[in-house]
Amino acid sequence: MRYSLAMRKIYIFQIFYNEQTKNSLDPGFLPLDNIDNVRADWREYWPIRKYLLSNQLDENSVYGFFSPKFKKKTGLSADECFKFIDDYTTDVDVFSFSPFFDLGAFHKNSFFQAINQCPNSRYAMEGALKIIDPALDLNELIMHSGNNIFCNYFVAKPAFWRAWLANCELIWAECEQNTSLIAKGLNEVDSSHDSPALIKTFLIERMASLMLATNSAWNVKAFNPFMLPLSSSLISGEPIPLIEMDALKIAYESQKRVEYLNLFHYIQNSLIKNIGHL
Repeated sequence: MRYSLAMRKIYIFQIFYNEQTKNSLDPGFLPLDNIDNVRADWREYWPIRKYLLSNQLDENSVYGFFSPKFKKKTGLSADECFKFIDDYTTDVDVFSFSPFFDLGAFHKNSFFQAINQCPNSRYAMEGALKIIDPALDLNELIMHSGNNIFCNYFVAKPAFWRAWLANCELIWAECEQNTSLIAKGLNEVDSSHDSPALIKTFLIERMASLMLATNSAWNVKAFNPFMLPLSSSLISGEPIPLIEMDALKIAYESQKRVEYLNLFHYIQNSLIKNIGHL
C-alpha cells in the first residue's frame, strides 16, 4: 500500500500461483496469494472475487488486481503506475493501464475482438450481455482507448469494484448452475487464445470496459496507450489507420454522428482486404 500525493491510499495487488510467479512479482505491488488455486477455471476472477467478498474496502482508497504477466504485457513498473495515479485528483474513479491499443482500435468493441478470435463464443457472449442487462446490444457498444481495458489492468475506487463484482456475480451464478446453453457456452474452452482458458474468463476481462462504455458517469483516466505494447496481430503494423479508427470512435461517442462510424467501418473493411483475416 502507498499513499498518493492526494493522500489517498493505493492498494495494487499482484496475484501469484506458485513459487515461480511469486518470485517474478514487482516488489512495489502487494502480493496476493492464490497458490491453492482451487477454482483455476475462473483464472484471476477467483482471487479477486475472494478478496472483494472477504474484505471491507476503504472508501478513500483505490484498488487494483494485476496478473503476474503485468510487466510483460505493459512494460510498466509499480512506480510508474503509482506516479500516473498521483497525477490526478481524487475525482477519478478508474485508472486504466491497458495494452494492445491495436486490438482495441480495430474492433468496434472488445466483445467483437473476442468473437473474431473465437467465433464459437458469439452466442455465449451475447447471451451473457443480456443476463447483465436485457437492453444491451452488442452492435451498439462502442469502445476506444479511453474506455477499453484488457487483462483487468485497472485500478479503481470501491464503488466501481462493487458494481463490477455485482455484474460478474451474475455471470458466476449462471456458469455455476451450468444448465442453460449460455452457461455451457461460457464454460467451454477457447483454444484459439495464446493461453487457452474458458470463455467465461475472457468475458470477465471485458466487464470493466462494458461498464465504462455504458455509463459515462464513471470518470476514467487511461495511461497513454501509445506507450504500451501492441499485440502480435498483423494489424499492429498499421498505426496510422488504427489511430484514425480510434479517433473516429471517440468522435462518434461524443457527437453521435453516424458519419464517424461509417468511416470507421470503411477503414476497417479496407484493412481486412489488405491484410486478410486478423
